[in-house]
Amino acid sequence: MRYSSIPIAAFVCGVCQVHGFVGPSETRAINSRTTTRNPSQLCALLPPFIIGPMIKKMREENDKKNEPMASPTEAANEAPGLRVGKGAWRWPQAWPYAKQFFLPNKEAEAQKRKSQLEGMASMLSGVAQAPGADEKAVSDEDKFDPVTFWQETTQTFELDQEAIENLKSHFQFYLKDELSILELGAGKDSYLPNSIKPIRHVGVSLEPKAMDQNPSLTEKLVVDLNKVEDDGDVDSEELRKLGTEPFDAVIMTNTVEYLVSPREVFRSAWHLLKPGGIMMVAFSAKEATKSFYTDAQTEAWRAYNDDQHMWITGSFFQFSAGDGWTDLIGFDISPESAKKIDRGGANPLANIVKQGKDNNIFVVQAYKAYQSDSIDPSSLEDSINSLTWMLPTLEARDKKLVVPRLARNYELSVNDEIKKAIEQNVALLPIVYEPLVKMDQFAFTFSMQAQLAADLISDPGFDGNDEQMTALRQGLGLLKPSPEFWAPVGEYTNALDLEAKVNLLAYIVPRFGTGRQEQEDALKAFVTALKPTYAVVRSKCHDLSESDIQLLGTELLAAEILTPGVATREEFALWLSAMSADEMREILDIRKSFPQMAKSELNDYRQAIAQQQQQREEYTVKMKEQIKEAKKNRKIFLNPKTQKMEVYKS
Repeated sequence: MRYSSIPIAAFVCGVCQVHGFVGPSETRAINSRTTTRNPSQLCALLPPFIIGPMIKKMREENDKKNEPMASPTEAANEAPGLRVGKGAWRWPQAWPYAKQFFLPNKEAEAQKRKSQLEGMASMLSGVAQAPGADEKAVSDEDKFDPVTFWQETTQTFELDQEAIENLKSHFQFYLKDELSILELGAGKDSYLPNSIKPIRHVGVSLEPKAMDQNPSLTEKLVVDLNKVEDDGDVDSEELRKLGTEPFDAVIMTNTVEYLVSPREVFRSAWHLLKPGGIMMVAFSAKEATKSFYTDAQTEAWRAYNDDQHMWITGSFFQFSAGDGWTDLIGFDISPESAKKIDRGGANPLANIVKQGKDNNIFVVQAYKAYQSDSIDPSSLEDSINSLTWMLPTLEARDKKLVVPRLARNYELSVNDEIKKAIEQNVALLPIVYEPLVKMDQFAFTFSMQAQLAADLISDPGFDGNDEQMTALRQGLGLLKPSPEFWAPVGEYTNALDLEAKVNLLAYIVPRFGTGRQEQEDALKAFVTALKPTYAVVRSKCHDLSESDIQLLGTELLAAEILTPGVATREEFALWLSAMSADEMREILDIRKSFPQMAKSELNDYRQAIAQQQQQREEYTVKMKEQIKEAKKNRKIFLNPKTQKMEVYKS
């Protein structure tokens, strides 16, 4: 898994500050307040005719920063309290969090104590402590056991009654009667309004006694949501089996703050939803819950404020299924009695000496998008992109680069085998990128990685077998090159530029692991013919550079020798010796034009996609209208292929 080089504090706090949220942490905010002049000091320093306009400007700027990040039109179509609209979210290109960020507080505090003791030992001894693999490991005593904790805890957090009423109203707006609901982190109350009677309501948590008190639940599963398969989903066969009858809605209230692997939990939720189904994640004010279940709360929740929690929760949607979630929005549905947050910072004391209760409550939610089960020629990029939504380890950045290239390969291909290969091989992208991500440290750009991945996926001979993946690693220099093939290939292609080597690599790798003797013979013929082919080209085209000689030679051999049945080595030698210098130069010129042609075609394709943007916006308006219609009937959903509401068939 690639982590962004952006530190987590920079991501969360930087994004929040752009939108006028509170700074990096409470501590820093409080420190800044203690150095701020009070109003009487300001009056003593500035003449009266300056004070008025200055305070007015500060208030105007503060009010602006406290405004919702959503248009009035968007807010009019949603429940009250819309704070962050669909277009306001901004994300880094890759998952920005280290695992430490989601440690339970008990383990995080134990690590801090250990680090402090080691630091003191180093200072007193004058000798730096040697780091080890378990430098930050905690003792068994300090390990957090979620099963024991949740089943034995005697603490009970009671949600404020006014907050409950607002949450019920929010659920009322988006949920209808006779829905099927999955509740992750279920407790003794689901906070559903009386008008909503689910036909099925499955509760999932580690608190069976609390779930037994919940009258809304029709089924209960005792599952540890923090036991996951990395880059997969929650590791529970019971939970996975629920996917045979997917749900209309997934709700999660005051649970997200205890998830140590949130991406995997959100992936499970996505799998268990119907297309068009909604997931709603509600959480209370940090101040209200900080004294409850402190051992279980993650560092992410304890270190950041409520506005930042909204963005962090939104990122769980984004980095779990990407475009597989649609209409991601965030709400502040706090009661009137709740403490008001001064997001703009114009009144530094407002967040310390603030009146009101700690009963603020927030909701972040999104719908499950329709996923294509095949490539739709009328919507190439969207349908290919949807096939990548749930691929593990593949970062959003890589998807954005490789999907347009795959769509272009599909569109330009006149060979049905290539189109079929693309559709079948998209699922192989994670194993292709596994070695490619290791090339980040070299001059191997993300675009080159995407092009190599797209070309491999588009090759009908590529199936990701062990021999092919070994060949890819040896060709990239990640493994010691085989003396019979990759060592001489590396020696005889040393003058090729990187782009030409990538193209050659994409053509050679799928020729491995076929199990056919004629293909093995073709690979041997290719590598042994490199040197004599260059000699013939050099003898006829005296003025060509070594890079051009190698480019032409490898191109001719790849076209004629690497594919069994085209030409034998002897036939190729006769054909090459009969070729004139002008014919060789013509082939070379055509070959050298390929990269520019490919870039031009890709740019044309992207421009065509951009021209469809207006149609997409019109489609979004239409979709919004149909979603309203969908709320009347839980059995229908929007089918982007037909742009109509259709009956859902499980």
